[in-house]
Amino acid sequence: MPEPSPSEQPPRARATPILALRGVEKVFYAAELEIHALVDVHLEIARGEFVSIAGPSGSGKTTLLSILGLLDTPTRGVYELAGRPVTQLSTRERARTRAREIGFIFQSFNLIDELDVFENVELPLVYAGVAARERRRRVQGALDRVEMTHRARHRPSQLSGGQQQRVAVARAIVGEPTIILADEPTGNLDSVNGELVMGLLRELHRGGATICMVTHDPRYARYAARTIGLFDGRVVRESGARDSSNPDGDGADRGEEAA
Repeated sequence: MPEPSPSEQPPRARATPILALRGVEKVFYAAELEIHALVDVHLEIARGEFVSIAGPSGSGKTTLLSILGLLDTPTRGVYELAGRPVTQLSTRERARTRAREIGFIFQSFNLIDELDVFENVELPLVYAGVAARERRRRVQGALDRVEMTHRARHRPSQLSGGQQQRVAVARAIVGEPTIILADEPTGNLDSVNGELVMGLLRELHRGGATICMVTHDPRYARYAARTIGLFDGRVVRESGARDSSNPDGDGADRGEEAA
């Protein structure tokens, strides 16, 4: 039986995005004021994609990341994680999903100074109920990846800013998450350490992780295959292609700017 011509080929089904926002709004109430942090946001992120979110201060970037990471909930609209509406998740399921599927990297590192480096990286695994022997294996592996094994018994206050951020990256990846959410991960770093952290994110992306990163710096936004621009809580522009097949994240280099 002859093969159908290209025009007769059935359309290929589009993969379900791992993260999808549909008409999402977030309103904060202060006294008699309504503060609209996000307004009618529609956004899809494919599995294995590297996306950066850009915009001025107060544009809603961190609020958006908090919703994506299940740290906050929309006032209106639908958020689907791997095709499932988040509203269907119980409180326990949300916590379990955060612990097992999502890794967070914060600008301010958020390390606990009463704990040493090893214990800081181990903490998410403790919350997830991972056995002690497996925790040691994973922590060792994560510290090896960020080249911080030699500092395992130091406290965060004994480390430079670049070293603290590398520890924060190790903590984010120790649970082997499929999604990495990074909020200005280079914001407190010099250019050398900034490039080092971005190199680690690129390596994670090449390993199959989905990465969504907030950044003010166009140098680092270029690592992503796609950039989403926010202004006053709205998506106002998009550059790059919705393509998770490019592991090097060179969407901005191609000059694909939305009008």
